[in-house]
Amino acid sequence: MARWIVALARPAAVASPGRTPASLRARAPAVLAGLGLGAALPALADEPEVAISIRDHQFVPSEINVTAGQKIKIVVKNEGKMPSEFESVDFHREKVVPSGKEITLFVGPLNPGSYEFFDDFHPDTRGHLVAK
Repeated sequence: MARWIVALARPAAVASPGRTPASLRARAPAVLAGLGLGAALPALADEPEVAISIRDHQFVPSEINVTAGQKIKIVVKNEGKMPSEFESVDFHREKVVPSGKEITLFVGPLNPGSYEFFDDFHPDTRGHLVAK
């Protein structure tokens, strides 16, 4: 039984064709519960998600509060008619967001503080991710 627990804790080690590590992680809680080990591992939760829109050369919202010490999923949707480039020197990310499309990126875990992001194609368009 110990090998099952290790395999579920590290699903990449048991991935096979047609099964991604994510699909194995999703099944882990049910398998552990079936073995009577539901409390053996912490819950496998998704990262907190933040949604940002780019409208009229502005980030909406322009300031986002997040919990320090956590990995954050950021989804940026460009509602404008021109491409934008979501960039942050503070958390080292840079990605073009085509018109009418969205991108996903992950940051963190972040220390407490304020992290600026901007549209590199429109440098006056700025926002902040505030980790508390």
